[in-house]
Amino acid sequence: MTERGSRRRRPGAGMEPLSPERKWRAITFSTLLLAPAMWAILGGVVALAADDGPDGLAPAAAVAFGLSMLPFVYILLAFASQHPQAPGAVIRAMGLCLLVGIPASAIAADAVTGLVAGVGAGGIVALRADLAHDRRWRAVGVAIGAVYAFVLARTAGPVVLVAAPVFPFTALGLADHYAEWRLARARAVRETSPHPGG
Repeated sequence: MTERGSRRRRPGAGMEPLSPERKWRAITFSTLLLAPAMWAILGGVVALAADDGPDGLAPAAAVAFGLSMLPFVYILLAFASQHPQAPGAVIRAMGLCLLVGIPASAIAADAVTGLVAGVGAGGIVALRADLAHDRRWRAVGVAIGAVYAFVLARTAGPVVLVAAPVFPFTALGLADHYAEWRLARARAVRETSPHPGG
């Protein structure tokens, strides 16, 4: 009953599993597109906080440019990973990005943590999930990435601004690998355990 229900809820049911090579290719290309978007947003926020004046970076233009690129990042992630409901996934991803990113930034009191959390939250639904994958583990991965960004922002300084785009989607890929490992391990245990009455 539970397995049948999860198959109905999972868009990838009935499809061939996405190969690790294709998944990491989608993550890599999406991260490459995400990097200038995040750097533009962070640069605008930093310039605004520094109050550089008319000769500095125009904060509003930089932030607007970065935000305008985010939908294309999710489009690339969804279509490159062969998401069966890519258009709807992109819309949900943008909603989750804002829903998670804005409160995370307010709680952490820094933009980089909120961006990692928000972009990663959107990636949870934009990146195709097969039957072996669990969105709970994806959420855990994103949370770990956000906490890591939070710590780096206070210990490594500007380094986190350069490395931040790597965190969100990489966390999703690693979470999927962990979910696959757990499933394979559970199957191996069931196969090796003695059957009742056998």
